[in-house]
Amino acid sequence: MFSAEVATDISWILENAWIIPAIPAASFLLILFFGKKTPGGGHWIGITSVLAIFALSLWSAVAWIGYVDDSHGAEAEAEHAAVVEEFAVGDTLTLAAAEEPVEGEEHAVEATPGPILSERDWFSIAPFDTFKIGTLVDGQSVMLLFVVTFISSLVHIFSVDYVAGDRRYTHYFAFLSLFTSAMLFMVLSSNTLQLIVGWELVGVCSFALIGHWWEEKPNSDAALKAFLTNRVGDIGLLVGMTILFFAAGGTFDITTINTMAGAGEIGQGTLLVASLCLLGAVMSKSGQFILHTWLPDAMAGPTPVSALIHAATMVVAGIYLVGRLYSVFWVGLAIPGSNINALALIGGVTCVFGGMLAFVQNDIKKVLAYSTVSQLGYMALALGVGAWTAGMFHLFTHAFFKACLFLGAGSLSHACHHSFDMKAEMGGLRKIMPKTFITFVIGSLALAGIPPMAGFWSKDEILAGAGVWPGTGGNGTYYIPFIFGMITAALTAAYMSRVIWLVFFGQYRGHSQPHENGPLITVPLMILAFMATVVGFLNMPPAFATAIGLPESWGERFGHYVEPAGIASFPGDLGHANPSLSLAIVASLLAAGAGGVVWLYYQALYRKDSMATEVTGGLKDKHKVLAAGHTMLVNKYYLDDLYTETIAMGTKGPIAKAAYWFNQNVLDGVIDTVGKGTVGLGRFVYRYIDQGAIDGSVRGMGVGADDSGQMLRKVQSGKIRQYAMLMFGGAVVLVAVFIVAV
Repeated sequence: MFSAEVATDISWILENAWIIPAIPAASFLLILFFGKKTPGGGHWIGITSVLAIFALSLWSAVAWIGYVDDSHGAEAEAEHAAVVEEFAVGDTLTLAAAEEPVEGEEHAVEATPGPILSERDWFSIAPFDTFKIGTLVDGQSVMLLFVVTFISSLVHIFSVDYVAGDRRYTHYFAFLSLFTSAMLFMVLSSNTLQLIVGWELVGVCSFALIGHWWEEKPNSDAALKAFLTNRVGDIGLLVGMTILFFAAGGTFDITTINTMAGAGEIGQGTLLVASLCLLGAVMSKSGQFILHTWLPDAMAGPTPVSALIHAATMVVAGIYLVGRLYSVFWVGLAIPGSNINALALIGGVTCVFGGMLAFVQNDIKKVLAYSTVSQLGYMALALGVGAWTAGMFHLFTHAFFKACLFLGAGSLSHACHHSFDMKAEMGGLRKIMPKTFITFVIGSLALAGIPPMAGFWSKDEILAGAGVWPGTGGNGTYYIPFIFGMITAALTAAYMSRVIWLVFFGQYRGHSQPHENGPLITVPLMILAFMATVVGFLNMPPAFATAIGLPESWGERFGHYVEPAGIASFPGDLGHANPSLSLAIVASLLAAGAGGVVWLYYQALYRKDSMATEVTGGLKDKHKVLAAGHTMLVNKYYLDDLYTETIAMGTKGPIAKAAYWFNQNVLDGVIDTVGKGTVGLGRFVYRYIDQGAIDGSVRGMGVGADDSGQMLRKVQSGKIRQYAMLMFGGAVVLVAVFIVAV
């Protein structure tokens, strides 16, 4: 090993990133204790803090871009393996190496942008080394910092008008700050123990915000459902992290675990078990099938909270976990060179099943919730097929257009008598609410993957990453996930076309007087719609950049800055799929065709009846198979019935009764029998052994002693002649014995 200085100055914010989650944590305390005494009920504290951390996140993003570019510059080209700089007592800053040099050989290696690790001693437990707490800053964490703070800032501003006059207005903004802080703390965690703490804090905050209006039982039930469902997955999280801790030699350090996993220092079988355990946590937190049922019910919370949960915080935590520990999944699930694995299969199934459920919802927020389930499945599918950059890019683009759609739903509800029912309270709103209409359509096009919107670029990368389409390459040939992805592209366009028609076209079917909302609601929508339009170009193929007159270097900027390929904590042989124009055209036409079919369906329906929302006597009413399928979708695959009626009520009902009967008749019967037998045995022992044998023996010995005493007393007569005769007789006996024996 040898080291050399890298000609790069580390920005102060990258070394002190802990300040970013600390500010909203302080905001939580200030709002909680002093919010009601301040103007605005505390919302200015929350907005100021979140805008401050957004500015710091922007600073960190600019600093990271500069660090990456400098690391790839001419001044940074040097022979090196690692640079370690002590910058404070108890603190370390580590720049990971690109390659492991071979002693005696010369290497001119371009420095790769390794993670910046800042740590302090946390606690010690023998016989392990001292455990540390700190921040790990790299492309993935910087990207999440920007997304979380950006979306959270707009949600805070949107909420001022949306929840005005709420009975727990101050409480709402306090937990909004803590929610943001918890997510940022998790994103920056340098070790798995820290990550678990942040993971659970996010869950607690979501519980408080989903159940914000807890006086209404459905809301408190939804909060409990989210909390308990996530606890099921958290068992897998704890078991998986424990396995990795011991497999890595007693360390929680994320970089060390990834490095050892990628280098083959941890057995593939061990990593497989750990991956499957962690996958359980991913399924619950990120709404993967079959642990997704809590996520649509989470719509019980205020709509801005739904936007924050579904776009930037809680639900993407599971995807972030896979991306952060990707070497574990890469080796454990044997991702490279395969055609199926658990992560890709679960992601693919979630894509399709979530999209199908979105198609039968009448509540606009429920449509968007199942859409989130479907898109999270898309991200899991991407990571499962080895398309790490595509998965992270879809997380990035999805945050903007899904936040736009959720806040758009909030704008509609705010104007339509606080209802989310598309059939009963909406329709024909495009002229009444033009700003909401335009921004919602832009978000829908991005979600459907229609070019050139943001969702098109990330969706196309995922499909190419499956390695099935000719010329794309990739890390395997994942045929089944690819088919799931193509079906999802069509489903997404179809159900969003249905939403746009029911909400903005036809006749208004509501009972209130709808109106466009003020700037506190519409301006965040415009910003998000703009982002949903342009951010996809951050990872456009270099060939496309040159085709539209831009420098080739402008292509794939997202991957360049977010994926620090080649560092020790990342799979070194991670391949990248090649973009395919033919695949992009086919996928886009498939989406446009599905959306067009739905659009023509509703146009025909409107011509017959301007107030109608569904065809009566249609295919599902004429064919039993289609009717059964529709009923299954309406009942959400009966999973809620399985969990609530069978498992939960079964536990509370028949299983509880059976357990009680078993306790009363079997356990108590055994205990009573043993008790009665013990009493009988005690009586037997007392009567026959204690009283009969032992006491009888003692009494017999006493009587014998008494009789012997009486006899001896008779011998002691006081007559000397009698004593002399006895002594003489005894002497004769002794002499006789002596003669015989000798």
